[in-house]
Amino acid sequence: MKTFFTTFGLLVFVLFANAQKENPKYNKMLADSLGADKYGMKMYTLVILKTGKTDLADKAKRDSLFRGHLSNIGRLADVGKLIVAGPLKKNNNNYEGIFILNVQTDAEAMELLQTDPAIRAKLLDVELFQWYGSAALPLYLNFHNSVKKIDF
Repeated sequence: MKTFFTTFGLLVFVLFANAQKENPKYNKMLADSLGADKYGMKMYTLVILKTGKTDLADKAKRDSLFRGHLSNIGRLADVGKLIVAGPLKKNNNNYEGIFILNVQTDAEAMELLQTDPAIRAKLLDVELFQWYGSAALPLYLNFHNSVKKIDF
């Protein structure tokens, strides 16, 4: 029986050791430049944009604030702070869209979010969550610019 447990333990150890092989495609320089951990992941801040408390009747002012919102999205993406942005389909939670910000703290996220005129005017409200995702996520934006036909 002792031999069985020793053999079983050795087999489990060998299987576990083999499961920890280093990735042959690993690019240390790229991983380091993106802030990746050993799993190729990092922390981001996920922002849920919700309908805000302000109900602005002035359509021209509202439109201007949302043009500023879209412009700010582009600016934050250009400086590498906004990784994902997009609207959500109509829902019962009053969720309007999401951002994934390339920052690690809520304080950093709030500082960036205050540059958005629709958020400052309280047309949009925010909920923040720490999110662990692929450190390579920012790289998709380079490809997005090649597939979009029209700028906002």
